[in-house]
Amino acid sequence: MQTVFELGEAVAVRRRSLGLKQGDVAARAGVSQESLSRFERGKLAEFGSRKLLAVLAALGMELKFAEVGASGSLDELRRERGGRP
Repeated sequence: MQTVFELGEAVAVRRRSLGLKQGDVAARAGVSQESLSRFERGKLAEFGSRKLLAVLAALGMELKFAEVGASGSLDELRRERGGRP
C-alpha cells in the first residue's frame, strides 16, 4: 500500500470481512462514523496516525513497515538466510 486511499480501502475490506458496521468500529476506535466512512472511501486528505492506529487495533490489524522494493526473489531470500540459490 502506498496511498491513503489504498489504506482506507484495505480497512473497509477487513471491516466487512469481520461483519462489522462502520459505527461499531468507529465507536471502538474513538472516531466518528463519518470520519471512518470518508477514510474508507478515500475522501479524506489526512486521517491522522492516532486515529489510524486505533481503527487498525479495533480490526485486529497492525501497521508494518517495509523498505520499498525490499521483496526479492526466492534466491535472494535464501542467500540472505545463509542458504544456496
